[in-house]
This record gives sequence, structure tokens and C-alpha cells, in this order.
Amino acid sequence: MSLRLGDEAPDFTAETTQGTINFHEWLGDSWGVLFSHPKDYTPVCTTELGMAAQLKPEFDKRNVKVIGLSVDPLDSHFGWEKDIEETQGTAVNFPMIADSDRKVSDLYDMIHPNASDTFTVRSVFVIGPDKKVKLTMTYPASTGRNFVELLRVIDSLQLTANYSVATPVNWKDGDDCIIVPAVSNEDAKAKFPAGWNEIKPYLRVTPQPNKV
Repeated sequence: MSLRLGDEAPDFTAETTQGTINFHEWLGDSWGVLFSHPKDYTPVCTTELGMAAQLKPEFDKRNVKVIGLSVDPLDSHFGWEKDIEETQGTAVNFPMIADSDRKVSDLYDMIHPNASDTFTVRSVFVIGPDKKVKLTMTYPASTGRNFVELLRVIDSLQLTANYSVATPVNWKDGDDCIIVPAVSNEDAKAKFPAGWNEIKPYLRVTPQPNKV
């Protein structure tokens, strides 16, 4: 059965390019992004891993640890990392899981038989410090992921986890937010001292609370 939002992210022990890890222990108090690749030495994956490496400072700012996965073995990963550094201009600076026995792929339902019986699809899981699944995304093998969008979503997840707001369509960090309907106007006065614009009783727009 596939993982749903709010489920606990399955724990596992795995060999990676940075040594053996226990997943929950490795995450610690950080957020995590676990993403899978259909196969080593594939062109779209090469560009994705290079971009993830380039964005490491952005993930670090958000207290996010990144970890990749492919069903190929470690020696293949190490060889591929050399190609990634050569072609993308950035060394891979996060661990890659060698999942040749497909243990982690099965735990996270990353193999979709109608797409491929052997290779993982482009799965993305964002996991909170509470080890719960906060976001899932699945791309076909032919389409590269948008890591700028991934950072945008993490910004929203972290904001809405700490404040009684939701983020509207196309929101990005610094934009106005929406006060959640569960907060009464009376309570909102204390929570949102910058005030709000009441477009409808259920649609109250306020400046992003951690930017005021």
C-alpha cells in the first residue's frame, strides 16, 4: 500500500555512498527529502542530482537533509557521481542509497509495475522532524523534477507547521498568507498583530507572520 500524507515514514538501514545509515537516526531533528531515480547513468537523473547538489546551501538554510536512491549498487553510484561532477559542475554532496535488493523501494512503493517492473519512478518524499510524510510527488521517468518548486513547498510546509496559516495559489516565501478558518477573528487579533484583509469571512489575507 502506498504511503499517505501523515503516515510515519518507514525506517530502514541501508548502504549509501556516505556509509551505512539508519534513516530515522540519520534524519535526527531535521526535515528530509528522499527521492528516487530509475537508474544510474541516465540523462535526466544526472541533471537532477547536479541541481540537488547545487542547492545544498538552500536545503541547509531550511534544516533539510537530502538523500537519493537508485536500485543500482554502490560501485555504480560512485562512478556515476564522477560523471555528475564533470557534466553538472558540482560534486554530489549528499548520500545516495544503493537499493539493489529493492528493500527501500518496496517500503516506499517506488516501483510502479505499469511503468516498470524493475526501476523506480521519480518519487519524492518530504518528511518532517516528527518522521511523518508531509508531501509526496511522483514524476514519470521522462520528466525532470522542479527543485525550485520543491523548495517552495518546503517553505510552505515549514511556515504552516508553525503558524495558523495556509499558503494561496502560487505563493512564495514573503508573500501574503491566508488565516486558517479554524482561527476566530478574536483569536486572530493576538496571533496576527499586523492585521488582515477580510475578502470573505473564510478568506482572510495577512502578511506572512514570520516576516512581519
